[in-house]
Amino acid sequence: MGREFLDIFEDWADKYDTSVTGHDEEYKEVFARYEDILQKVADLSVGNVLEFGVGTGNLTTKLLGNRLEVFGVEPSKPMRDLAVEKLGDSVSISDGDFLNFDLPSTSVHTIVSTYAFHHLTDAEKDEAVRNYGNFLPVGGKIVFADTMFEDKKAYTDTIQQSKEKGYHNLAEDLQREYYTTIGVLRSILEKYDFDVEFTRFNHFVWVMNATKK
Repeated sequence: MGREFLDIFEDWADKYDTSVTGHDEEYKEVFARYEDILQKVADLSVGNVLEFGVGTGNLTTKLLGNRLEVFGVEPSKPMRDLAVEKLGDSVSISDGDFLNFDLPSTSVHTIVSTYAFHHLTDAEKDEAVRNYGNFLPVGGKIVFADTMFEDKKAYTDTIQQSKEKGYHNLAEDLQREYYTTIGVLRSILEKYDFDVEFTRFNHFVWVMNATKK
């Protein structure tokens, strides 16, 4: 359920903001147009927002800037601490993950996440979407930005290209975590009565905008 990768984020927490702003050459393309990606997710969000993987609070800042009520979920304590330092008491952030979390007492209209859904296997992604569909209202949304691929060939080609560039940590990440394809995600979402569209922002990252029918 993604918590097997917590040690990575506990080691990376204090360097995360440096990486996402393009100062880590190996991950520069992964985070290309980072601010645009976050703003797109925020602009697609409506109503009360449940955010999975708050991280250091960068997306949360955009959501709050759009005057949205945000309820954060973050499994990494070092990340939560950094987010609280950045955001203060403007948002509540609880311990939890995509599959195990406490719903806020108010209705949730949008579920958002960036750079995190790949921590779940495809079967876990299916379980998560089914669960979200059970409590989102008609018109409710799932808006995720994440690394995903058009097909399996695009995935294997990207691993090979990363190795050829000497980006061995990136290649290892791509093989260790559970990156999936547009087709798999579309199939899962449509199975649970969501309309979905995908918008590409860089070689790695797409924004998935799903609306419950």
